[in-house]
Amino acid sequence: MLLRAVLLPITATSRRDLVERFGQLIIGLLLYGVALGFMVRGGIGVAPWDVLSLGIARWAPIGYGTVTVAVSVIVLLLWIPLRQRVGLGTVLNALLVGPSADLALLVLPTPGTVWIGAPMFVVGLLLLAFATGLYISADFGPGPRDGLMTGLVRRTGWPVWLVRTLIEGSVLAVGWLLGGPVGVGTVLFAFGVGPLIGWFLPRIASMREARSQRLTAAPAG
Repeated sequence: MLLRAVLLPITATSRRDLVERFGQLIIGLLLYGVALGFMVRGGIGVAPWDVLSLGIARWAPIGYGTVTVAVSVIVLLLWIPLRQRVGLGTVLNALLVGPSADLALLVLPTPGTVWIGAPMFVVGLLLLAFATGLYISADFGPGPRDGLMTGLVRRTGWPVWLVRTLIEGSVLAVGWLLGGPVGVGTVLFAFGVGPLIGWFLPRIASMREARSQRLTAAPAG
């Protein structure tokens, strides 16, 4: 019953469609972590939530990926008073992205110059937008941070842009005070991630929908 309740929100049309969506979810989350690794290695600044995670990691006896998981769990606890519904994708997002980022950081070399670091950041940003399109279109529930935003929008009645700005501005400020890396990459992320996701997501979602319809129309057996 619990598993059924967790899976219920997705729009899978068949068991095969469900399996394919689950695979898409896992690939998307793992690639998201790899994308974070690229952006961190780029050395020109990171997204606000990663400024916070890296700032905490400077003072805590645990690594960046573990801090990312811990922050995600704390954010999920904030869902309770907001009465947000947790999906399977929400839980896996919290648990998989951080370790995937740590593995990427183990493999990726530290660039010697900004001329190498900046392209690494751009690759990470593009990959993150693509990965976001994958895991969102799989339709297993929002990530912890997105769910916090939508929950606050629903409870307060404030516009999305205001709630998102307040959340990300707050975590950016705290992360910067803790020593997290703020730089030109932070600005590039702020202005670039939305349009990039806006380009990738509808295309991936359209392909996912077309695939689901083909599976529905295919004869059994």
